[in-house]
Amino acid sequence: MRISASFDAGSIRVVSLDEESGVIHLEIPNDHQSEFAQWFYFRLEGAAGETCELHFDNAASCAYPEGWVDYRVVASYDRENWFRLPTEYDGKVMSLSVTPEHDLMYFAYFEPYPWERHLNLISTAQMHPDCRVHHLGETLDGRDLDVLQIGEDADHKRVVWLTARQHPGETMAEWFVEGAVQRLLDPADTLARELLEWAVFYIVPNMNPDGSCRGHLRTNAAGVNLNREWANPTMERSPEVYLVREAMRETGVDLYLDAHGDESIPFNFVAGSEGNPGYHAGRAELETLFKQVWLATNPDFQVKHGYTPDQFGEANMTLSTNHVADYFDCLAYTIEMPFKDNFDWPDEETGWDGERSRQFGASVLFPVAAVLRRLGKKA
Repeated sequence: MRISASFDAGSIRVVSLDEESGVIHLEIPNDHQSEFAQWFYFRLEGAAGETCELHFDNAASCAYPEGWVDYRVVASYDRENWFRLPTEYDGKVMSLSVTPEHDLMYFAYFEPYPWERHLNLISTAQMHPDCRVHHLGETLDGRDLDVLQIGEDADHKRVVWLTARQHPGETMAEWFVEGAVQRLLDPADTLARELLEWAVFYIVPNMNPDGSCRGHLRTNAAGVNLNREWANPTMERSPEVYLVREAMRETGVDLYLDAHGDESIPFNFVAGSEGNPGYHAGRAELETLFKQVWLATNPDFQVKHGYTPDQFGEANMTLSTNHVADYFDCLAYTIEMPFKDNFDWPDEETGWDGERSRQFGASVLFPVAAVLRRLGKKA
């Protein structure tokens, strides 16, 4: 019997493993040079047919301990089909009991989005005649930071930016982007074809390649939370933000969406720029329209549960949504999805997962289209 996390995005620390009793004590490691700890991904080997008890001893001291309430661990045998396991949290330790059916069983905080799948997404998208790949630069670990340009740029076209995985452990965000990209590139989708007639999309599927591969929850290779860097990013500390922000300033932005996952709130929701010093009635009108259309087209979206809006003038301007909203005076939304399940439409087997995130991403084109229609083509 053995625990291993020596693979892409793997993360776990073994405290003790008793083969005779099957009791395994684990700890979730911190991100490198950071206090954040919540992401885990590992495999259990050689326990087929044996009942094992897994205890995450430091659950209460993780970044978001409230995230363990009503949470269920994700597991898989083939790393393609993921399912949820009954999980308990007593306020200190998170535990589960499992009898593996095969020699290898994988466990994760959420369904992973592998680096190879990311590379495949980029490579497959570029084969479409409406898509180009731009290399923005390199991360601190030397990985490529790419942006997909979908649609041809033109003077009359609006510019839409979509980013994901500033927080690398929020893998649902890249599943979301995959759904949006695939729909935009579907020649049989009339809405996508219409959108590309009067808008160009710039999409960064993974803002944090280093953190993703290292198995981090929220930070890059330097232990930096990228979504607190937008006011003053540097190539030494946060090249990912610096490079994307510079590209935005070259293209301009008319609509910006940033995809995330929330550890505690079991619903899909958006967070806007209400607390920004530059917030005004026109932006509020577009935010309302966006929400109304998404509510009407996808039951997985809701507006009853979410973050309490900042008071006017009190927003944290280091966040991407707030920075972009005021710098470009545009609609900017943070999209949040659950690590647990969508409690409005729960799924006992999978909870909220990659496929549901992908479908949710495809559906975002409806509110995007409504906002762009309201804005109209550029003069």
